[in-house]
Amino acid sequence: MSLFPDIHWGLPFPASPTRAALVSGSYLYYHYGCDGVDDRGWGCGYRTLQTLCSWLTAAGVGPDPLQPVPGLRDFQRALVEMGDKPPTFTGSRDWIGTVEATLCIDHFFGVPCKLVHCPRGEGLGGQVEALYAHFQGGGGPIMVGGDADSASKGLLGVCSSRHGHHLLVLDPHYYGGAGSLEREGAQAGGWVRWQALASFDPTSFYNLCLPQCQSRGELTSARALPQ
Repeated sequence: MSLFPDIHWGLPFPASPTRAALVSGSYLYYHYGCDGVDDRGWGCGYRTLQTLCSWLTAAGVGPDPLQPVPGLRDFQRALVEMGDKPPTFTGSRDWIGTVEATLCIDHFFGVPCKLVHCPRGEGLGGQVEALYAHFQGGGGPIMVGGDADSASKGLLGVCSSRHGHHLLVLDPHYYGGAGSLEREGAQAGGWVRWQALASFDPTSFYNLCLPQCQSRGELTSARALPQ
């Protein structure tokens, strides 16, 4: 399976940011149908989790440095083995969220995750400094999900300007086989995009899953940018 890495590279910043922090290390873009499984409508959480796992794999994290990125059924079987789901969960089209992602990352890679709950009405606005700290410290992709805004997605960075804050969103809802979408198409199609913080649903709560692991490569730190 040939998936495109680091599809945010070269994407322009919005407006003229004075501060920014981006994901460190390398990841692969997992999306609907990338492994031949038609998971439209239920698989976005699994695909975002796979993107997080790809970053851990690239960093050589875990007891097995050759640990591949688990498949959808691998996650389901693991959740059943851990007692989080009933046996009927394996092979189902039941979705997963940030809690299940946390369990699976610990199960396969031995990496703990920080779960952050953003209450309804507050949304993600109260977590801007935590996002800067995560990415500045060499952190990888973050998984985010909610209730009114139930579509799972990844976060790859944060930037700020006098116009407000923007988050770099990785959207797993593109449908196609592996290799069918490269960097230019992903950026042009909005599958990776800067999204104004103010445009996230204010009626939704949000949960964040932040793997507590740093990239071993060169860090992309938060930095001051010329105005």
